[in-house]
Amino acid sequence: MHHKEHTMAEATAVRRNTSKRWREQSAKVDRTVDYHPLAAFELLKELGSDKFDEPVEVHFKLGLDVRKADQMLRSTTTLPNGTGKSSSVLVFAQGENVAAAEAAGADFVGGDELAKKIEGGWFDFDVVVATPDMMAVVGRLGRVLGPRGKMPNPKTGTVTFDVKNAVESIKGGKFEYRTDRYGIVHVVLGRKSFSAAQLAQNYGAMYEEISKAKPSSAKGRYIQSIAVATTQSPGISIDVSINQGFDEVPES
Repeated sequence: MHHKEHTMAEATAVRRNTSKRWREQSAKVDRTVDYHPLAAFELLKELGSDKFDEPVEVHFKLGLDVRKADQMLRSTTTLPNGTGKSSSVLVFAQGENVAAAEAAGADFVGGDELAKKIEGGWFDFDVVVATPDMMAVVGRLGRVLGPRGKMPNPKTGTVTFDVKNAVESIKGGKFEYRTDRYGIVHVVLGRKSFSAAQLAQNYGAMYEEISKAKPSSAKGRYIQSIAVATTQSPGISIDVSINQGFDEVPES
């Protein structure tokens, strides 16, 4: 067998195995049921890949018209058990703020040279912080940072002269969440290695955060559906009406 044929055969085998695994895992999920959060995470830990510690994600579908500026959610929060990921932070600063950012644990600190690097296609960082006096440099990056959700914003505390607090908060687990164009908020709740209770606690904190963030102008049903999944698992629907006791065993 030629190398190319061998490679194609391996790819076909992977697709077949993946498809088989997906069908087997999908059969474990009752699509007619909206699960209690704890039960959902207990099931989720049995699904997905056994080869790496997958991120666990939650997706909130909200009844918002995101074409209206006052119905777009964008804020920051933390989760009680963290997300299992340490974010890399890039800071645009000058003068004494450079030393402050570096002391706080920033991964990259600089000015125009970093902007040019980003314009050249470099995006090996998770969060961008900028001091207000650097926004003339950062402003021209809006077209590349904006679509990636990495543009600094005063509303999320990433445009500030207090770079020490901003960097330390991000390194401590603070992250930004926002609605996408379809009114869905996607959040990483943790890793598959977390206990079901830890994931349920993080879910509960995010549920309460989303609930409190409801825009006053929103009409109709606000939280329409909620699903959780790992990177390689089927989605599991969660009962949106459960608003407390997220990590408690439901009574049968």
